Amino acid sequence: MSLLTVNNLNLQFDTDEGRITAVENVSFEINTGEVLGLVGESGSGKSVTAKSLMQLNPSNAVYSPESSIKLKLETEEVDVLSLKSSSELVIVRGGAVSMIFQEPMASFAPAITIGSHMVEQLLIHTSLTKKAAAELSIEMLERVGINEAGKRFHQYAFELSGGMRQRAMIAMALSTKPKLLIADEPTTALDVTIQAQVLDLMKDLVAEFGMGILFITHDLGVIAQVADRVAVMYLGRVVESGPVRDVLRSPVHPYTQGLLNALPKLDALDQPLTPVEGDIPSPLERPSGCVFHTRCPQILADHCQNSVPSATIVSKKHTAACFAIETDKEAA
Repeated sequence: MSLLTVNNLNLQFDTDEGRITAVENVSFEINTGEVLGLVGESGSGKSVTAKSLMQLNPSNAVYSPESSIKLKLETEEVDVLSLKSSSELVIVRGGAVSMIFQEPMASFAPAITIGSHMVEQLLIHTSLTKKAAAELSIEMLERVGINEAGKRFHQYAFELSGGMRQRAMIAMALSTKPKLLIADEPTTALDVTIQAQVLDLMKDLVAEFGMGILFITHDLGVIAQVADRVAVMYLGRVVESGPVRDVLRSPVHPYTQGLLNALPKLDALDQPLTPVEGDIPSPLERPSGCVFHTRCPQILADHCQNSVPSATIVSKKHTAACFAIETDKEAA
């Protein structure tokens, strides 16, 4: 069952330099009990896309009329972009949707304890009593690997280490048992042992509650471990998407191939890494045509510089937007 459907998401920001495009014609679905991985370099539009699902982008954000974000719950379908007031937005801001932010220190008020944060959101989004909310909060802190959870419950964010703050934020996001969890680089500050615990916890919650997860990360190894499907973003566009095994084992878009080639290989640790050539352009200098053509090793000058490639079917549920793929198919 489709839990979230995003169609033709176009997002721009009004700035002093003019209106800039952050997300362009992005479409994807997340089904109940499914993990969709969203990968790409910094500046690809991953976090901006995720924040759109909760309307957390700043007030200078401009969504195109054709943009559509629909969240399907048991009793209703929520048109996310039509929500305006704070009371309406409660359902996608900690209710049916929760988000694990990339920087935990910015997510906790320094003068409020971790426990007070967790209890307050449970009182808003559930029918629990204050005592029951406190007990559930401590239980969730324990489940994400925090020792002495009862003590940490009464501490402030600045009293915890970076990794512990990240785990506390994960516990807070999961405590309301949301239908959709947005995880923006949730394991960046964690060591590999705690990272494995957190990933296992997310898998357990998906199985237990049928939760859908949008998992944003730079770590393709984590995506291979946790995701069912993956979408690769570059400069605001999805350039390749499909089942995670298909995309990671048989990438067809030059950008996806470049990301995978940049990873160290266990059978050749002495071999130098092969980065993707060049840098991602500024949104103020967005290339015409295919957004990746300025860095692409397979560029077809006329097509790539002047036209935007459409998604081409590579195999069942595996698509990529690249003129080189279309050319190869025609030659075959």
